[in-house]
Amino acid sequence: MIKLKNICKTYMLAGQPVEAVKNVTLTINNEDIFGIIGFSGAGKSTLVRCINLLERPTSGQVLIDGKDITQFSAKELRAARRKIGMIFQHFNLMPSRTVLDNVVYALRGSGLSRAQMREKALKLLSLVEIADKAEAYPSNLSGGQKQRVAIARALANDPDILLCDEATSALDPQTTKQILSLLKKLNAEFGITIVLITHEMAAVKEICSRTAVMDHGSVIEEGETFSVFADPQAKLTKDFIATTSNLKKIHALLEDCPAAVPLNENDIVVKLTYTERSVSEPLISAVTQKFGVLLNIVFADVDIVQGAPIGGTVAVISGSREKITEAVKYLIDKNVAVEVIKGGAA
Repeated sequence: MIKLKNICKTYMLAGQPVEAVKNVTLTINNEDIFGIIGFSGAGKSTLVRCINLLERPTSGQVLIDGKDITQFSAKELRAARRKIGMIFQHFNLMPSRTVLDNVVYALRGSGLSRAQMREKALKLLSLVEIADKAEAYPSNLSGGQKQRVAIARALANDPDILLCDEATSALDPQTTKQILSLLKKLNAEFGITIVLITHEMAAVKEICSRTAVMDHGSVIEEGETFSVFADPQAKLTKDFIATTSNLKKIHALLEDCPAAVPLNENDIVVKLTYTERSVSEPLISAVTQKFGVLLNIVFADVDIVQGAPIGGTVAVISGSREKITEAVKYLIDKNVAVEVIKGGAA
């Protein structure tokens, strides 16, 4: 569906070149939900705007269904953009128009009559469950309601692609979950390819099948969302994921209140991270029974990504040094990542 080849975008700021996007190559498959994450200033919003040429790349190719739209004429580009919907963080609704008229406005030039445009707009508002607000004005809506209207507007021309630029960043957690569920529904029912730009890891975990991580204009990691979360390769990705996990609290606990996690001579504190899609085997109880060690869980943080559990636990393993070593090796052999955070007095 979408292929970005060696995309670069350079701005001039105070007479100096600033590289917002550096040589990015990505493939986004048809009917995929593809997440692009990164901290503020990573270049992700600039990159997504290059997909529909709201930002024209300084160099590189943007291929939609095999056609490089950077070579399109103005007329061809207008036609291509009709099939690429976009929603924004701050909704971009017209305050002087009703909810219905905001959606109707997107149908200008569609060839439909006024009555047909209103009929289609009402159907779209029903689809996103906001039809009861058709005659209201944006100022009378909540953030989540405004975003539903924005999604209806983006769907007006039956797009094949939906670009979401920080679409949930201005919403509370409950409303964010509702909007993400709506996007997932649109993808499943209509086969719309969705590109989700966000700095929120929870949003990516919720709906994205593949994820790219950006830093300073470059893609530093890309793959299946489960793999990126379960076994991150880049340091920034690891740091990013750590910001959403309770497991990191163990470091502060050990430093600020060591008495809360008392250790005997041979005890070790470990972080166990699940790196496989299946963790149905009762590994903790198996380790306890097989090696005669005690395993006391201090923290646990397990989430569901792409239908599989992911995350891990922090635990204290007690026993003889020999048995602890055997237990750790057993866990590693079972594809559990084991990080020794702290050893005992020995």
